[in-house]
Amino acid sequence: MYSTTLVPPKPIIGFLGLGLIGGSIAKGIRRYYPSATIIGYNHNFSTTQLAMDDGTIHIAAKEVDHTFSACDIIYLCMPVSYNVEYLKKIKPFLKPSCILTDVGSVKGNIHKAVNELGLSSNFIGGHPMAGSEKTGYINATDHLVENAYYAITPCSETEEHSLLLLKELTASLGAIPVILSPEEHDYAVAAISHLPHMIASGLVNLIQSIDSKDQIMKTIAAGGFKDITRIASASPIMWQQICLTNKENIVKTMEQYLTYFTEIKNAVEKGDSNYLYQFFNGGKEYRNSIPSAPSGPMAKVYGIYCDIIDEAGSLAKAASLLAASNISIKNIGITHTREFQEDVLRIEFYTQKAADLATQVLNSHQYHVTQLC
Repeated sequence: MYSTTLVPPKPIIGFLGLGLIGGSIAKGIRRYYPSATIIGYNHNFSTTQLAMDDGTIHIAAKEVDHTFSACDIIYLCMPVSYNVEYLKKIKPFLKPSCILTDVGSVKGNIHKAVNELGLSSNFIGGHPMAGSEKTGYINATDHLVENAYYAITPCSETEEHSLLLLKELTASLGAIPVILSPEEHDYAVAAISHLPHMIASGLVNLIQSIDSKDQIMKTIAAGGFKDITRIASASPIMWQQICLTNKENIVKTMEQYLTYFTEIKNAVEKGDSNYLYQFFNGGKEYRNSIPSAPSGPMAKVYGIYCDIIDEAGSLAKAASLLAASNISIKNIGITHTREFQEDVLRIEFYTQKAADLATQVLNSHQYHVTQLC
């Protein structure tokens, strides 16, 4: 267990919102701080009651009121569009030493509201770079933020002790805290998270609009296309709110992308072989240098591609080899893609450890395996 020195021995921690992120952090605190008192509020009280019934929280609040007045730390885990409203609701019940933090994926708007409400001495922004395509408390886990980067954005009035305490608490849950300014955070996530979602959704919508009446493109789309557009399956409401709250940075990165993509288009038109090689090679090398820690708003996929002959029994044979080694399979199917010479078997697992073991097992039986990355 992570050793803490700043977190009180019996902390009182409140949660406004018990969805996937709020519920997961609450479960993580319950796991690592069994002596903590956890107070939970959710606009849908049935969710609060569920967290009470499974032992995650001790006190189920029906309103945002004095119930939270003894809290050492309060996590604001509401949807981005409701954060300011709940800042106003919780303000009268904050004790002077209480740390108020949030988990929103955009920081500029919440920091602005905090300044206007005079809460800068209490507030420290937060953004766990972890998540899932699934939502709600029912999908919350006590390890969601493990090995994920967790951005922490202090205010100008943040006390050093408070910042170190939140950083220590975050690390004790298995996350990797990174201190950023709100401006640094919002520009960075616009580039590495928000822009990719725009591109993925744009590509899917483009294919839908230019596909033939008999949907040839949709029919043969697999492999690479489904991989790079997977994030387009995320919540449309969440991404609508992100675009509305981080629009300046998203527009800036979109303009940069459009300028760069125009250069690529010109190189294709001119048949500039050197430029095109450098483009693909540079992308390959930089992509391969990115750490593979689970992060971002979509769950990391642990999987492999395995060369097989597309014939009866091929899939069952590979699955049987994995079952004999007690390797649990999350998803399995034959993929048709020009990235590979022949059809390949795509297998997804629940953990990287399982993917590594499956690679060893199948390689030992003369299969050629490539891990997803």
